[in-house]
Amino acid sequence: MQLKESHNTVQIPLKNVVLTGHLSVPDSAKGLVLFSHGSGSSRLSPRNNFVAKVLQQKGMATLLFDLLTKKEDAVYETRFNIDLLTQRLIDTTLWVQTQKNTENLPVGYFGASTGAASAIRAAAFFGKIIKAVVSRGGRPDLAMHELPKVMAPTLLVVGGWDRMVIDLNQKAYDQLKCKKRLEIIPQASHLFEEPGKLEEVASISAKWFDRWLGEKDY
Repeated sequence: MQLKESHNTVQIPLKNVVLTGHLSVPDSAKGLVLFSHGSGSSRLSPRNNFVAKVLQQKGMATLLFDLLTKKEDAVYETRFNIDLLTQRLIDTTLWVQTQKNTENLPVGYFGASTGAASAIRAAAFFGKIIKAVVSRGGRPDLAMHELPKVMAPTLLVVGGWDRMVIDLNQKAYDQLKCKKRLEIIPQASHLFEEPGKLEEVASISAKWFDRWLGEKDY
């Protein structure tokens, strides 16, 4: 069955800045997943767009957006300003809750690399409003103090060859008090560039969101 889909570029007006995003909303969407990309990346991230397409095919709406303006992104230190990136994700979440085609959709976060830290922190801020979190090759350890506050079911996905990040994710996993899972993809590196590995990430992520986005309580 082919799903009808609304796909458009959106301008997200926040306090002192306007961010650009790509919003896709399938008919009868089950929920909305906001993507928080890693440092040096953007809404155009090929890996995040691949995962987003899989989620869309499973009936989920997605929003990939630039957490920083071009001017901000040109400053190296700003790319790693987790406080700023978290606030942008929080403000964008509040924005989607005011938009006609997304206001009633349950919300989840997909964070990649350092973007996982802002996703964790924003999920801790919102509590049960956020229904699910997925971290891909993420650095949830950069949100260590917020981890015990996260209420949303959280999936940490790491490549089996990414030893340092596995260790960091294990430490983060131990701090989570919510429903949680640590998934290690065998024979995969940090960016899951090996054949079929990103497909595994997308499939596991889609199942996680499908499981939890519709839950009224967890």
